[in-house]
Amino acid sequence: MGLLYGCSALLLLVILAPRAYEAGNILVFPTEGSHWVNMDILLQALHSQGHNITIVRSSKSWYVEDNSSCYHIYTVQVERSLDQKFLSNLVFQAIEFERGALPWRRFLHMAVGMIDIWLMRADFVFEYPRPTMPNVVYIGGFQCKPPKPLPQPFDDFVQSSGEHGVIIMSLGTFVSELPAEITKKIAAVFAELPQKVIWKHKGAKPDNLGNNTLVVDWMPQNDLLGHPKVKLFVAHGGTNGVQEAIYHGVPVVGLPLFFDQYDNLLRLKERGGAKLLTIQTVDKDNNFLEAIQEVLNEPSYTLSMQRLSRLHRDQPMEPLDNAVFWIEHVMRHKGANHLKAESYRLPWYVYHSVDVIVFVAGAVLLFLLTVFFSIRCLYTVMCKRKVKRD
Repeated sequence: MGLLYGCSALLLLVILAPRAYEAGNILVFPTEGSHWVNMDILLQALHSQGHNITIVRSSKSWYVEDNSSCYHIYTVQVERSLDQKFLSNLVFQAIEFERGALPWRRFLHMAVGMIDIWLMRADFVFEYPRPTMPNVVYIGGFQCKPPKPLPQPFDDFVQSSGEHGVIIMSLGTFVSELPAEITKKIAAVFAELPQKVIWKHKGAKPDNLGNNTLVVDWMPQNDLLGHPKVKLFVAHGGTNGVQEAIYHGVPVVGLPLFFDQYDNLLRLKERGGAKLLTIQTVDKDNNFLEAIQEVLNEPSYTLSMQRLSRLHRDQPMEPLDNAVFWIEHVMRHKGANHLKAESYRLPWYVYHSVDVIVFVAGAVLLFLLTVFFSIRCLYTVMCKRKVKRD
C-alpha cells in the first residue's frame, strides 16, 4: 500500500512539474469599475494555469478586495486628499494632452515602444477593420461565456413570464439610479408591457412600479442574457454589456450616458441590432415604449443580433484562451520583439522619412541646377558665336 501511495505521488509530481516549472510571476496594477471585472476574469484564467498573481491596489479601491485566495494583494495606503489631488492632476494632464501639448510625449513614446503584446478588447464583428501590427491581439468578448443556471429567485421569475418572455435593464456599475421623474416614466412603460421585467436599480423604487417588474440591486447579467426567455436588453451601451448581448444574440434598446457608450450603441444600430435613444428624451412622446415595442415586434433586430452572435462565436480559439496563450507566449520567450514594429526604435527624422525627403529633394535640386547651368552655358556660347560672326 505504501508503495502504491509513493508511486501515485511520484506520478502526480511528474504531471504537475512541467506546469510548475512554466509558472510565472505576474504583477498587476488594476483599474476600477467594469475594467476590473474584466481583468479579474483574465487573472482567474492565468491563476488556473499555475501563475502567481500579485496585485497592487489602492486602499481606496472600490472593487479590488484587500484579500483573495487567488492573488497576492499589496495595498498602498492613500489618503483621500492625496487621491483627489492625483485625480485633479490627472484630469489637468489629460486636458493638456487633448490640446496637443503632449506633456508626457517622450515617456509615452518610450512606454509604447516597450510593450510586447497589445491585448485589444475588440472584435471585428463589432469594430471596423483597421491596420495593425502582428503584436496586436484581438480578444473582444473574452469575458462572455455560456450561461449558468439562474439563482432560484431569478429562475422562478423568468419561468413565470410565459410566452411573452423577459426584458432586462441595467445601466452598468457606475450608474445606480436615475432622476425620479425619469425613473417613474420608465416604470410606467414597463408596467404597460406583457413581458416580465428585471430592472437593476439601487435607488428608491417608484410608486408606479408594475407587478411585472422585479427591481434588484444585482443581477447575473451574462446568465440572464443567455436564457432563451430573455427577449430584450435595455442597456447603457458599456462595452461589457454590448459584447455579452452580441454573444447571446439579444437585441438592445440603448440609453447611452457617457464615455464610449453612444459610439458602442451607434455601431450596434448600424448593424441592425439596436434601437438608440437618449436619456434626455426617454420620457418624451412615448419614445421609450415605442422603441421597446419596435424591437420586440420587428424580427430583424433579433435576426441581426443572432447573425452577429454566430460570427463572433465562429473563431478557431476562444478569446480568453487566446489572451492567456499570448501572455504565456511573452513569458516563455522573454518578450516578443519578433512581432514588434521597428518604428519605435527609429529616430524621428527616419520615422518621418525626413532623410529620404532631403536626399530626393537634393537630388532633384542638383538635377535642375545642372540643367539650368547647362542651358545657360549653351546659351552663352551660342551668343558669343553670333557676336563673332557679326
